[in-house]
Parts: sequence; structure tokens; C-alpha cells
Amino acid sequence: DVQLQASGGGLVQAGGSLRLSCAASGFTFDDYAIGWFRQALGKEREIVSCITTSDSSTNYADSVKGRFTISSDNAKNTAYLQMNSLKPEDTAVYYCAAIPVRCGRWYDYLGQGTQVTVSS
Repeated sequence: DVQLQASGGGLVQAGGSLRLSCAASGFTFDDYAIGWFRQALGKEREIVSCITTSDSSTNYADSVKGRFTISSDNAKNTAYLQMNSLKPEDTAVYYCAAIPVRCGRWYDYLGQGTQVTVSS
């Protein structure tokens, strides 16, 4: 079975940091990009960042550029999202997803989310 297990969320004050992890299993990690999406209460899900695991190319939403860093450890089938200088507007449920081949909008698999809450 395909599994994408996101973890590392929590409650943090504005300006703080969190590191999310996404542990993947059940598919060939190197054949997929891993995207981090988030969904705030009452809002649509949006993509935050993505890494193409085959060449480590990355992209970021404008709202998180310079604050968030995505990475992957292909040997561990795990992707990470380092989030620094967090703002209250970063509060959301964060999901990781497996996107075929390269970063894009459409994913094949979506994991369960992890809650990130940033207090002001």
C-alpha cells in the first residue's frame, strides 16, 4: 500500500521554526516528485513547495520563498520541509503528496496532514 506519513507539525510562536517530515512507502520514491500542500480553515488547498527527487530541483510558492526549504533523502524515502520565520498566516494543515516524475499541480497520492499552528 502507498503511504505518505507527514509529521512534525505543532504549535509555535510567530518567528519560530518547525521541520516537517514526509515518510513515503509503497512506490518508487525516485520516480516521483514530493510536494507539500497546505490548507487553512475555510480556504482551498495550495501547493507550498515541491522537490523533484531525481534531480533535487525545487520550487516554492511566493509566500514562503526565503523562509521555507524543501529537501529529500532518497535513501530514506523521506522528504522534509524546514519552515523558518513562521507567520500566523502559515497556520494550516500541511500535507505531502507524490507527483509523478516532476513537480506539477497534479498528484497521484496524498498523505494525511499534520497541523501547523503559528500564534501571534
